[in-house]
Amino acid sequence: MPDDRCPGVFRTHPAADGRLARIRLPGGVIEAASLEALAHAAEEFGDGAIEMTVRGNLQVRAIADEDTDAFAAAMTDAGLVSTSAHDLVRNIAVSAFTGRVGGRSDLRPVAAGLNDALIAAPWAAGLSGRFWFGLDDGRGDVLARAADVTGVALGPASGIVVVDGEAVGAPVPLHELAHAMLTAAAQFVAVADGSWRVRDLSAAQRESLIGRLGRARVTVPEPCAPDPRVGWFDQHDGEVLLGAVLPFGRITAEQARFAAAIGGPVVVTPERELLFGDLDEAVADTVIRVLAPLGFVFDARSPWVALSACTGSPGCDKSHADVRGDLTAYVGRLDPESADLHGREHWVGCDRGCGSPGPPHVRFAATPDGYVRSRRN
Repeated sequence: MPDDRCPGVFRTHPAADGRLARIRLPGGVIEAASLEALAHAAEEFGDGAIEMTVRGNLQVRAIADEDTDAFAAAMTDAGLVSTSAHDLVRNIAVSAFTGRVGGRSDLRPVAAGLNDALIAAPWAAGLSGRFWFGLDDGRGDVLARAADVTGVALGPASGIVVVDGEAVGAPVPLHELAHAMLTAAAQFVAVADGSWRVRDLSAAQRESLIGRLGRARVTVPEPCAPDPRVGWFDQHDGEVLLGAVLPFGRITAEQARFAAAIGGPVVVTPERELLFGDLDEAVADTVIRVLAPLGFVFDARSPWVALSACTGSPGCDKSHADVRGDLTAYVGRLDPESADLHGREHWVGCDRGCGSPGPPHVRFAATPDGYVRSRRN
């Protein structure tokens, strides 16, 4: 199988508007200082904005060829990358509310341990940039993302590994879950024969993988796409978590600086939401009053909660339309009191469907003759 060409910090992707660099955020978490540094780099080397991705990562567009090394150095200084060999494989999605709102256990420490273990494993550098890990705290939201290897909390202190929807191995203490997940990934490499992801394996290869790991007699939660995490949420500890979206999942450098000024880590979700946790009520109220006028949307009823789009023209030379301009005009025609949406919608400039959400949604794909609507499951 050819190289996956998945972009990172050290291996950028050429687009019509310049080079695209993707920054992996294990668990979707970025510290305030790193977010501020990324905002500065996006202004200095890119188009002045940061984009959220459907894996809870971030990316910067329009980097000039001669600036790619300087951008990579800035990301290294900001603590957003480790080694160039492991840059593409730190794909770890985590239940976004874990440890704060709901869930069986706090999986943030497991995510940190998995990231460290990945970097320390020389063989892991050979994983495809499309291969990814998930950590589900028992609510089913990450299981719905169909990661290649998912660790699932069975209770406050134990977990199980799920591969291609099937529980494998035996339950382990949470502090051993990261190791069990890496073991499953290593067994995938042993049978993969160049395949990028578990879903790319033949039936015989999949059976070999499951056989190596052993089927588990454990019931895991049903996959469940989460409700929008937008608005005000009360945490277990009495503090507040705020969730917001931005049109197109695009954060300007100015917006990123204001978000970083809150001072705590920010969580980026695969649904392109931004979460600000561990706030007292007075601070949370101030955050809304400051960020809402800057374009942050804290209202779960906003059309922008359900709408997303690819880059479109002119940033992508394969696009048949200025998708973002068309979608902005579409939103302008909606009745704000009763937005006539078809559930989650994703607008794209061609049939490649870049940036498509994982859960079922309606796709509006541009063609030379206009947009074609289809249901994607």
